[in-house]
Amino acid sequence: MALLVTVLVARLLRETTPVQSFLTSYPGETHSPEGVPVGLPPWVGWQHFLNSLLIVLIIRSGWHVRTRTKPSAYWTRKKDRWPGKSKSKPTKISLDLWFHISLDTIWVLNGIVFFVLIFTTGHWKRLVPDSWGIFPNAISAALQYFSLSWPVDNGWVSYNSLQMLAYFTTVFIAAPLSIITGLRMSPAWHQAPLKLHRMFPIEIARAVHLWVMFYLVAFIVVHVALVLATGALRNLNHMYASQDTVSWAGLWIFAGSLAIMIAAWGLARPLFLRPLASITGSVTR
Repeated sequence: MALLVTVLVARLLRETTPVQSFLTSYPGETHSPEGVPVGLPPWVGWQHFLNSLLIVLIIRSGWHVRTRTKPSAYWTRKKDRWPGKSKSKPTKISLDLWFHISLDTIWVLNGIVFFVLIFTTGHWKRLVPDSWGIFPNAISAALQYFSLSWPVDNGWVSYNSLQMLAYFTTVFIAAPLSIITGLRMSPAWHQAPLKLHRMFPIEIARAVHLWVMFYLVAFIVVHVALVLATGALRNLNHMYASQDTVSWAGLWIFAGSLAIMIAAWGLARPLFLRPLASITGSVTR
């Protein structure tokens, strides 16, 4: 009902003269600076898949860490085996937290690869606004989306203003915040000086970490919905097949990646996690 009301209000607003004038002045477009590569190379596709797979499992495991009062098992690192080598006393943590931290580590490593690639190829310019005009254009694009009259879009060349703001927020704000707050809540932080504990209270870290998770869930839902609603075949070809065409190639690759994600979701349970966890630590009930 709320979505229907929003659509009706957006459509009514678009019929008014001031809003029509605003949309004419700010059509919602962005123009890439000189030297920005056109198109989406294959590494964007596999990075997109890896990030999607990892973030979905991270959100699931993180929610289990936050809500499960009785973990199915516990993990204690082995002092004499990498990556558990340490002089400090091993800390017992839940199997859910072990899985969450393990996924986080892989996600951060993958993120480092992503940052190296976007800055060495110039792809970062597609994600970073270069003028304040991004904000009124983003409002314009949002109004067009809400009224179900899609803004002019050619993601193969450049993202529209709302897309750019969303991607910039996700890559350069939400992701770093999730890493920083996650580190604050991790067992590794226990060894930090007391001064650091006071400077960065864990209550703040938990609150920010939770809201970042809510943002990422909302981003994923809206992102997937718009990809499918605004030209699924072409959008999926951009993202997965590195082609600016309307064909079934991207859809089949997307279907395969979705099948892997569903399988990973099903396998992310204690029966399969215990043997993996026991490689670097002891698993007990």
